[in-house]
Amino acid sequence: MAALTLREILSFDVLGAAAPEILCGENGLDRPVRWVHSSEIYEIGPLLSGGELLLTTGLGLAGADAGARRHYVRELAERGVAGIAVELGRSLMEMPYELLDESRRRGLPLVALRAVVPFIRIAEAANTAIVTQSLADRPHPAADRDGRAGALLQALAEGTALSQSEVLARARALDFRPDRTRRLVGAAATGADPLAVLAVLDRAAEVLDAPLLRAPVPGGAVAALFAVPAKDGDVVRTALQALRDAVGEGVTVALGPAAPVDAAWSRWGESLREARTTLALALTVPAPEPDCCAVAGGVQVTSSRALALERQLVGEGLTPASRDRLAHLVNRALGPLLEWEAAHASDLVRTLEVHLRNGCSPTRTAVLLHVGRQSLYQRLERIESLLGLPVADPECHGELLLACCAHRLLRAGE
Repeated sequence: MAALTLREILSFDVLGAAAPEILCGENGLDRPVRWVHSSEIYEIGPLLSGGELLLTTGLGLAGADAGARRHYVRELAERGVAGIAVELGRSLMEMPYELLDESRRRGLPLVALRAVVPFIRIAEAANTAIVTQSLADRPHPAADRDGRAGALLQALAEGTALSQSEVLARARALDFRPDRTRRLVGAAATGADPLAVLAVLDRAAEVLDAPLLRAPVPGGAVAALFAVPAKDGDVVRTALQALRDAVGEGVTVALGPAAPVDAAWSRWGESLREARTTLALALTVPAPEPDCCAVAGGVQVTSSRALALERQLVGEGLTPASRDRLAHLVNRALGPLLEWEAAHASDLVRTLEVHLRNGCSPTRTAVLLHVGRQSLYQRLERIESLLGLPVADPECHGELLLACCAHRLLRAGE
């Protein structure tokens, strides 16, 4: 795997903030960068070994004459540096002609940095990426690769990654290089057989033609990022279908929201976190609709948007106070239904929730509940009679749907 080039280093967010302008040496932008170093020493050349991107404010050149400035560039070019980046606005207001002319003669990339970004930030981000990339050139056993992939996915999910450049470099080192024609979808999966879980993810990635970064993470689950082609439109729905087709016994998979490949790394982590939260809910809370997430082979596949209400109601977890709040909501909105169900064998609350979730469509509701249309109409009439309001009234939908969802959550925690 090739080392990071000067072109790639200059594309890092931290350097973008410095408003870089390439003044000459464009043909040298694909030179490999061995290290990023900063120095204000005029005689820095003999101390370098080649392949460096040198950052300077030009302090050591401000008082130098034209000949000394040309000598500075010649010496750096002879040492084989990858390029020079000069911050303008403090020691040097504009790029000295001698630096520009001599760099052009030597084919040495010369970059003007027109905004101030601490060199320590640039060097830290770039050198972290360089070291991480270099690790990819070494042979690694599969277990070590899983460990590095798991560490990256965990850092994204926990929000502890250092920078966008660090994340991209670590991903590249794992051969995960999605381009802008794709969207990233986080996934969390678990099952009795870890190999079966990995197989489901791998088969889905193959069907989707999606690069996949996946690894076991603490807690017994597998975290993953799918890079799904954006041309597929609703990439979450596309990924859900691929996972449902990749049948494996006893596996549960949850997907987070899609994020553009060029979005901030925090968006990647957000998708992973929402997938993880959704997985926990899918394992503990009954589905709102019969068999809505289950497919053949015992695979349960769902998404963060499918369980959006559950995630919002649970938040960081149910506490005694939040349980009381949800119980109050349930009793106020659904009290008469619950009293009826306590005295009669019926399924009115679930019928109501399925009906509301499906746009109050009798046809769709009857199919999902496996009942005839006439039986459904009788249930709906009973519900409206007990609640004293028309179920079709949009003003009632919000509270009723929240209450039905809260009822499932509370029952799951009993």
